[in-house]
Amino acid sequence: MILICYDGSPDSQAAIAQAGELLHGESATVLTVWEPFIDMMCRVGAGMAYWDGVELAEIDTESERAARARAEEGVEIARAASLHAQARTRARGVTIAETILSEADDVSAKTIVLGTRGLTGLKSLMLGSVSHAVLQHADRPVIVVPSPEIAAKRAANRH
Repeated sequence: MILICYDGSPDSQAAIAQAGELLHGESATVLTVWEPFIDMMCRVGAGMAYWDGVELAEIDTESERAARARAEEGVEIARAASLHAQARTRARGVTIAETILSEADDVSAKTIVLGTRGLTGLKSLMLGSVSHAVLQHADRPVIVVPSPEIAAKRAANRH
């Protein structure tokens, strides 16, 4: 079983395609992490705002529904890449990386596959890097697939 992290981005789509090439025919769990609204508001510093008429449960239900749809989209891509895939969603824990690592434990993943935007320098410091955090804390192999644009630039610079 491999765990593929999928957020709908071209980077995560590239990660699925690469996983299919490298791990053809393997069983896979396609994971999409979503964040409960109140947790997001607290994290961005707006958790104390007054939300007149806002039904937090409805927002969370919709967020989880959207995550399930995104995970199913990832499953279709994985199946097209010759992987035997199933979808899973999880609410974000302390960090996205922690959530991914916990899910890897739960599904007994032998490896984790995820994409990266290839941020460096200040952008990486400011925005954080899920792939870097997963690499730093994983207890199993991790395959990090660079975005197609970053991979092309790196290849051009090498030649």
